[in-house]
Amino acid sequence: MRVAVLSDTHSPRFWKRCPPAVAAVLDGVDAILHAGDVCLAETLDELAQFAPVHAVRGNNDGPDVAAWGAPDTLRLELGGLPVGMVHDSGPAQGRGPRLRRLFPDARLVVFGHSHIPWDVELAGQRAFNPGSPTDKRRQPRGTMGELVIIDGELAAARIFPVT
Repeated sequence: MRVAVLSDTHSPRFWKRCPPAVAAVLDGVDAILHAGDVCLAETLDELAQFAPVHAVRGNNDGPDVAAWGAPDTLRLELGGLPVGMVHDSGPAQGRGPRLRRLFPDARLVVFGHSHIPWDVELAGQRAFNPGSPTDKRRQPRGTMGELVIIDGELAAARIFPVT
């Protein structure tokens, strides 16, 4: 199972429509995770044209994103892998235990908010922030993530530039 991971697209300010480099990655994925700060539900509809979308609500997301179906936290299983999602994981210090308390059964937790790519094993759990493809802030380039899940295991995870 191939899964694209996005966060902090901040439409329409930064995401007018799906950037071509992002669309190229989305082509053929089995699922898309969006870790919040979508800002417009239409962006989730646009992403859903590529694959099923699972999203959480970020601090800049309004009632339309919640009505689309994005909760504050999400627990799901992808290809047999237990996954948790939240927009804001809090400060880096204490992140591992905090995410373990929030998602005790998840082997992977996807989050966003900081726009800083992060892929670290914490407290026996993989914590993964794809950064932002469109609002890089202090990062050199916009980024997104990709996961490969095989038989309930995270076989590969990468964060890569798209701008």
